[in-house]
Amino acid sequence: MRFAETGFNLEVDLSRGNIDRVETDPRMTELYLGGLGTNAKILWDRVPPETEPFSEDNLLIFSTGLLCGTAAPGCNRTIVSTFSPQTRLMAYSMMGGFWAPELKHAGYDKVIISGQSPALVYLWIDNDKVEIRDASHLRGKGAIETAECIRSELKDPNVQVAAIGLAGENRVFFASIEQGRSSASRGGVGAVMGDKGLKAIAVRGTKDVNVARPAEFMNLCNDVLKYIKAREENPVPGVMPILAGLGSPQEMKLVDEEWHTTNFMWGNSRTRRKDFWNKEIEEKWRETQENVRTRLISCYNCPMKCGATISVPGIATYMMKCFSKLTYTMAAYSDLDFGFKIAQRATEYGVDGFSAPQVMAFGLELLEAGILTDADVQGMPADNEGRFFWLLDRIVRREGIGDVLADGTYWAARRIGKGAEAFDHNTIKKHEQLPLKLGMLNPVYFLMYATGEKINITQIEGQFPQAPFPTREEREEFVKDWIQVPDEKFKQYLLDWEPRGDHSNPYYPTVEASCDIVDWQEKMHYIDDALGTCAGLSSFPLKPPYHIHNFPDFISAATGFDFDEARLWQAATRTRTLLRAINVRLGLRRADDKPPENHWKKRFPELEAKLLDEYYKLKGWNDQGIPTRESLHELELDYVGEDLQQRGILSDG
Repeated sequence: MRFAETGFNLEVDLSRGNIDRVETDPRMTELYLGGLGTNAKILWDRVPPETEPFSEDNLLIFSTGLLCGTAAPGCNRTIVSTFSPQTRLMAYSMMGGFWAPELKHAGYDKVIISGQSPALVYLWIDNDKVEIRDASHLRGKGAIETAECIRSELKDPNVQVAAIGLAGENRVFFASIEQGRSSASRGGVGAVMGDKGLKAIAVRGTKDVNVARPAEFMNLCNDVLKYIKAREENPVPGVMPILAGLGSPQEMKLVDEEWHTTNFMWGNSRTRRKDFWNKEIEEKWRETQENVRTRLISCYNCPMKCGATISVPGIATYMMKCFSKLTYTMAAYSDLDFGFKIAQRATEYGVDGFSAPQVMAFGLELLEAGILTDADVQGMPADNEGRFFWLLDRIVRREGIGDVLADGTYWAARRIGKGAEAFDHNTIKKHEQLPLKLGMLNPVYFLMYATGEKINITQIEGQFPQAPFPTREEREEFVKDWIQVPDEKFKQYLLDWEPRGDHSNPYYPTVEASCDIVDWQEKMHYIDDALGTCAGLSSFPLKPPYHIHNFPDFISAATGFDFDEARLWQAATRTRTLLRAINVRLGLRRADDKPPENHWKKRFPELEAKLLDEYYKLKGWNDQGIPTRESLHELELDYVGEDLQQRGILSDG
């Protein structure tokens, strides 16, 4: 018997209409754990780098994490992986909710979609019964509406549905996959789903998920729940309220936007509004949020309430979490009421809440600069909020200028020309980022922005404080119960980190400390993405209940495999290195590892070069960011080295 996982993947070829239940190799679990790790292995083995994202041969993989469906609190993530039409690299995006545990209870660890359906369809998984069903009646419907239609059609309100909206159907490069209270949105995974002619995947499962040592596993789960309760009663002092506790940033519970609204840039990442936030606006936004927030909600088997049900008068009810309540507000120089209104339409359309508002602001900047003209936007309303609604409607339909903007700022700028490229200043690897504009370069954040394969800062940062505590006494108090660190040196890194005062010294954390911190932070994210653990209970917050010291116990008790910290660290390193190799095979090199020029006002090119050099060495990569044969061998990835050598990417040495 396989424990924690089902031992079976569901393979669906939409071109031929084939459905196969395929047994998996437990050795892959031992090497890559599950989730993102095994997704990456499948993509490496089965999708050559020459494959176009919009093609029959590209795969779209929906994966449960290894601990999904078990009693482990907060282990509910679906990891969606494919080749991105936007970045032309590997895309992976996580969504919470209930979908992944439902799939596990239906008897599958993954759904692997290949081919392209000649007509719009949806997939219906009902335990052992799996069907490809006609979805012509769902064409053009919103993602939330689609889920409700399918539940009604199947006469089962407990069916879990992952669906695309109009943006996915029309292959908008930043289209998302929506799943009720969460979405997989980065990298255009929804566009690939639309290209395959797949409107939705509906799942209902009633089978058991077994663990190897139930009593031991339940004790571990109870320890996590106790710790969560203790942390809720004792938030970290000296940290902004939305980050002082656990879970995703508590944007839906609290109105604490001063830092975000004064440091994050507005419009198309051009202007920082230092004078924007005041007590009057805070009270107005608090009233707005409390009026539309029906209740706080959680994902499967999680005590945290990081999301909320939003009911705006005259607009269908939807669910929202975290920072997405601000992205449209900030892009339009508007208020929170506008943000809640347009976010509902954007969710139905199925677009990425970070990319979409920036793309619209980018289009309006081009209009103001004269690069686009009135002829390009005929019929657009004159009022600011109306312009955003108008652009959103045309982007998801690929109508007029919307057809160009639907490719994202990088590709749209190059299609438009006439100097539009100068306005594409907030992308990394062709992917829109959080609109930040800060003072002086932070070495840790430079490395996270520059090198992350997720190409999304929130899936790299966490665990280590974002800024030093003001006094030595506060730092000493913080490290007293900092049990989550993988090595005592991290405590010293924090103790030695003094506030910069006049902001003239960028060299702390030191190069060595910066590389170590980033390595720890991203390794924890890779573990989460393999296990299906919400980052809000592990890799993202300060002092989380899951960490490098208790995860091996969870994995061992769940699977029956013998995992210790060293073996878990190596598994995370293996997955991290394999993802880098996939992207290297797709053309990624050192020149691509750079954050947007205007992320910081003050930059230090020599320091940045040294940071990359030392980070690459720590990772076992050469000076171009390519994993070496030696490091690949140590990670049992010799097959990767042989392939890179045959392609001339690695030399014989």
